Amino acid sequence: MATSDEDRRFRYPSSRTLPAGAQLPGLLARLVRPSPTTVKDVERLAEQAKASLGRQSRWFWLTACIVASLFAFGTAESSSTSASFDSNIDPPNLGAKSMPFHQLARTDQARFDNYSFLLNGQRIFLYSGEFHTFRLPVPSLWPDILEKVKAAGLNGVSVYLHMGLINPSRGVIDFDGFRALQPLYDAAKAAGIWIVLRPGPVQTSAGGIAHWATAEVQGTLRTNTTDWKTAWQPYIQAIINQTAPNQITNGGPVIAVQVDNEYHQDPIDRAEYFVDLENVYHASEIVVPLTYNDAGEGRNFINGTGAVDLYGLDSYPQGFDCSNPTAWRPIDTSYHSYHASQNPSEAWYFPEFQGGSFDAWGPNAPGYEPCRVLTGPDFQSVFNLDLWASNAKLVSYYMLYGGTSWGGIPYHGVYTSYDYGASITESRGLTTKFDELKRQGIFLRSSPEFYKTDWIADSSTGLAISSSSATFVTFLQNPDTKAGFYFARQTDATSTATTTFKLNVTTSSGSLQIPVVAPAITLGGRQSKVIVTNYVFGSSRVVYSTAQVFFAGTIDGRDVLFLFGDSSQAHETELPLTGIQNPVTQSSSVKFTAGLTARTTIVSFSPGIEGLVTVWDSDKQLILFADSVTTATFWSPVIAGKAADPLRNYWGLGSNASILVGGPYLVRTATISGSELALRGDLNATAQLTVIAPRGIRTVTWNGYRVSSDRAASSAITHRGGFVGMLNKTPTAQAITVPKLGGWKFKDSLPEVTGGFNDASWTIANHTTTNVPAKPRYGDGRVLYGCEYGFCENVVLWRGHFVATGNEKTVDLSVNGGRAFAASIWVNDVFLGTSFGNSSNNRNNIEETDERFTFPAGSLKAGSDNVITIVQDNMGLDETEGRSPRGVRGFRLDTGSFGEWKVQGKVGGYNNFLDKVRGVLNEGGLFGERMGWHLPGFNTSSWATRDLATGLPGSAAGVGFFVTKFKLNIPQGFDVPMSFTFEEPLGQPYRAICTNVDVSPQAKFPVHEGILDYRGENTVAVALWAMTPDAPVTPNLQLVVDDVFEGGVGGVVTNNPKWSATGRQ
Repeated sequence: MATSDEDRRFRYPSSRTLPAGAQLPGLLARLVRPSPTTVKDVERLAEQAKASLGRQSRWFWLTACIVASLFAFGTAESSSTSASFDSNIDPPNLGAKSMPFHQLARTDQARFDNYSFLLNGQRIFLYSGEFHTFRLPVPSLWPDILEKVKAAGLNGVSVYLHMGLINPSRGVIDFDGFRALQPLYDAAKAAGIWIVLRPGPVQTSAGGIAHWATAEVQGTLRTNTTDWKTAWQPYIQAIINQTAPNQITNGGPVIAVQVDNEYHQDPIDRAEYFVDLENVYHASEIVVPLTYNDAGEGRNFINGTGAVDLYGLDSYPQGFDCSNPTAWRPIDTSYHSYHASQNPSEAWYFPEFQGGSFDAWGPNAPGYEPCRVLTGPDFQSVFNLDLWASNAKLVSYYMLYGGTSWGGIPYHGVYTSYDYGASITESRGLTTKFDELKRQGIFLRSSPEFYKTDWIADSSTGLAISSSSATFVTFLQNPDTKAGFYFARQTDATSTATTTFKLNVTTSSGSLQIPVVAPAITLGGRQSKVIVTNYVFGSSRVVYSTAQVFFAGTIDGRDVLFLFGDSSQAHETELPLTGIQNPVTQSSSVKFTAGLTARTTIVSFSPGIEGLVTVWDSDKQLILFADSVTTATFWSPVIAGKAADPLRNYWGLGSNASILVGGPYLVRTATISGSELALRGDLNATAQLTVIAPRGIRTVTWNGYRVSSDRAASSAITHRGGFVGMLNKTPTAQAITVPKLGGWKFKDSLPEVTGGFNDASWTIANHTTTNVPAKPRYGDGRVLYGCEYGFCENVVLWRGHFVATGNEKTVDLSVNGGRAFAASIWVNDVFLGTSFGNSSNNRNNIEETDERFTFPAGSLKAGSDNVITIVQDNMGLDETEGRSPRGVRGFRLDTGSFGEWKVQGKVGGYNNFLDKVRGVLNEGGLFGERMGWHLPGFNTSSWATRDLATGLPGSAAGVGFFVTKFKLNIPQGFDVPMSFTFEEPLGQPYRAICTNVDVSPQAKFPVHEGILDYRGENTVAVALWAMTPDAPVTPNLQLVVDDVFEGGVGGVVTNNPKWSATGRQ
């Protein structure tokens, strides 16, 4: 339960708590000042804001002294970097008026002030997205995601780690295969992507906490209890050992480490748990800032016990109702005021901002495409820019690439796919969301003045500068250069109306209302815009622009500005057009008017422009304009810096050189060697290649092949450094196919319900105590929870023995498996029924059942041993609590009692599991899994031939294994995403490895190269669990090609160990 600020002050003595009567400087003081209503008011308020940020009251400095240098005194921003801003003007004096830098990070190479993050003295806007490597378990494909992140203009990824995979059993640390960190760090460094590392917990089963710990630790998890500390210390220390050499201080990509995930500071044992974690980091070689992500505006760990270096807020303003993807919630207007009131001395950080949505269980769940609509380009336009308007300068979108929750990874609220409706799909494809993210990302990369801005005012505080009350405007300004950023959206952010308005702004040409020539600024429904003033590109400055900025900088010594806007709207900019003009064919939709000063020109763009238009082409400047759709086809790859610089691939630190490339599906990298420009990327259709690069380029290659130039088209773009050619899709791409699956072999996989089955090797379930808070409901005191015996995930089997008298009529069973679970029950070889959990689109959630099963006549053997067999799936442990009573919570015969209970999950449980490559969460306890029938190389030649679509023999309830093999021969140089698809209608009463068809909306399962051998033989095994006899069970599984790309990252390594008899039961 949250405490008030008053309570927190007394309970947690804090260096950042104001004494009674103290006045707030700067941002908070602004909140109570008269609201600006005129341009002059805005100018005055900007000056006051700048001045307030330069002052610190006595209480501030005194408190800082008391807590032993919480802030550094007199710290000046370092100007020594490996690269300067991408312009010919002097970089802004970024430290002159900012608050002192926080020194808790223990290094001056990664620090922050009240404005933004600084790396090696260079300000950055950390523009990032979430990527979980364990959801793409092919390390040689991680560069694919990171190169796509970089191509979108982003400069970072946030990476959750999974304790349960890395630390699968007590005393075991495993960084092999897809659990490795070094390949991630190496790939990030090669791509020029920063990493915020988050060791957990994470949105998976048990929150990623090792399953063994949920069973073995007696104390409360995620508190300061001694045995929990003993459990997590080896894991955290191992993360430290892997990460410390890869911090920015050593030329690596790691710039921050998150302490824990979405937790509360109360009660005190939680706060002291944070202290325990922080002490371990502080005693190590980790020197980058320690961060935290608050699940809401809860003020946790800003101050007091366990306070972190840099506080962050998570926000999912649209919610998760993908069934109604066009129904928007009102926009959150509290971000700025919350930051100003809680941690104004720190940069404003959003470790998780909504980048998609999870989808729930249930055949009535919508699937992920509606989630992509719910959080689509219009959402990104309105909500992402609203975040920027709050003056946030560190943002990470959750998720950027969701991937797949393989095996036992997911918690019980979600199914196998973790696509999340993200900008990059589960099969690694790019979407219209990616396009919008790129338009935003390249703008941010091009706008270093935006990395340091004062929040001046908005429409809610009286900023009355719009001609229409239907628009809401926020004004941010760089205190040094006076560059202005006006964020405009609909006042009712949910509105789909078209709104037009004019804006009163202050510019280098004076105070004016814009646009001057164009009729108005237009918001087309759910849309936001950034209107810039006094905006720098190279050595030039835009007076104002109602057109949006895509790219601004220098290419080959020329100032280049690429503007864009919707083709249905009018746009306008005023700027000085300099240099000796090269003749270009002017569009009739572009109009030039004398500016408000003798040296500027107003350029207006009428509706109807489609494609790329050259506005101005001279020896000093290149001005371009395109519609929004065309702009999305352009890329701006970074040209790496000096080879000796370990940060050569990082924009703003190792390089400030880039080019423009239009046309291809994806441009991954660009390299200039002498007069040759080598482009590498992906192509899925014929495309015109448009390049703007240094004029010395004589040859352009695409994936190693020379591209012929269309000289006339090239010179029509620009007379200097322009190139136009064609990229044609090859016949090889069109010929790529995959085989139809057939030739299935079949074998029964439930011998446990046949007479004479011997369970002597199974584990005796005889525990009478448990660390799980939810105790058994009824029985004889024995605890039948799978995790008690090392079986914490996937299918678990139970066998309860009893000697029948012949008078038994029923058995009561309470089974817990999590949402949407199922449990099928037999007595001896007679099927009694299936107990179903439920989740219907996150409603009617049933994770435990309690049912009475009647014994049919003749099913019992009087005077002999009888067996109740339960086959149940574990849908994952609770995400937040971790400890879930998965198993049999109650067992009772109507007369008599049970003898021995036995349990079996995957071979070896979590202590001695066999498959070290695929990991602890991969296998379950089905007989076929225990025997390794799902592994490549297992000999099925003696099995019966039976088509998968015919289901189990006799339409019986039970479990059977179907196995087939197929060969692939995908040419090198192609990335061909594939998926297994169940093509029969959803809702049939069966489950299969990878899917629960009866309750899942998922029928398509992407499987990547590296899991599949693209140039060899592959084995696909389906464990078919029919839960209802005499019901249609007709799975039609096929392999399909999702797309064909010429390109890819190449060098994908397949690591699929073959079957071995060793250890198999």
